[in-house]
Amino acid sequence: MKSLNYYRRFIATTFAFVLFGVVGVLLKIVLLPYTLNPKRNDVARQMQARRLIGGVWKWFTGYMVWSGVFTVRFNGLEKLGRPGQLVLSNHPSLIDVVLLIGQVPELNCIVKKDLLKNPSMKSQIIANGYIANDESLEMIEEVDAVLKSGQSLLVFPEGTRTGWDGEIRLHRGAVSLGLRSARIITPVFIKMNPPNFKKGQPWYKIPARTIHYEITVGEDIHPQDWLAEKPLPIAARRLNAYLQDYFMRETT
Repeated sequence: MKSLNYYRRFIATTFAFVLFGVVGVLLKIVLLPYTLNPKRNDVARQMQARRLIGGVWKWFTGYMVWSGVFTVRFNGLEKLGRPGQLVLSNHPSLIDVVLLIGQVPELNCIVKKDLLKNPSMKSQIIANGYIANDESLEMIEEVDAVLKSGQSLLVFPEGTRTGWDGEIRLHRGAVSLGLRSARIITPVFIKMNPPNFKKGQPWYKIPARTIHYEITVGEDIHPQDWLAEKPLPIAARRLNAYLQDYFMRETT
């Protein structure tokens, strides 16, 4: 019986990856009105694209739950998507962004620059107005403009997926951006058991049992509370240490 369940999930996972790639390429045609002449400050147009793509990603998540690849429970998502909100999430697996954006499509997002070379993702990134992480001064100014325009922004401050050891190591740059530009900072904790979809892991290496995700929105952090007594560099260092400990406590 266990063997039958394993092979059923293996087939469902295989189909999911094929489906995501094929749909991503087909979306290039659907998204042409949003990608032929994209404008960075055309937020209304980007929101249309985000709702469309978010709906596709929510449907994809639904398929993976229905087919038994994983189960997922969301807690407190109603607190996401507020104006000027920086959402900081840990990053245990490949599909974290799909899970979150599928539920809260209004979020802007900082993504890896290399994803612009991915044929199934490039059009979606451009249409949504997502920010490619090239660690430049222009990117920092763009983040500032996005948050101050009233958008909410999703960032994975680890910079890459969490390793097999489960240790969460945050880059202070994300916290600095939040203290500088956000009205509110909100952590999101993603717990995954058993771990899977890790960096460098072949897609076909699925675990012996069904994966379960628990995604919980944490308590708001007010930037001014941290900047009241200390200048930005010191405040960022202290908040980063606080968040790193907070994420470890909530995800283990």
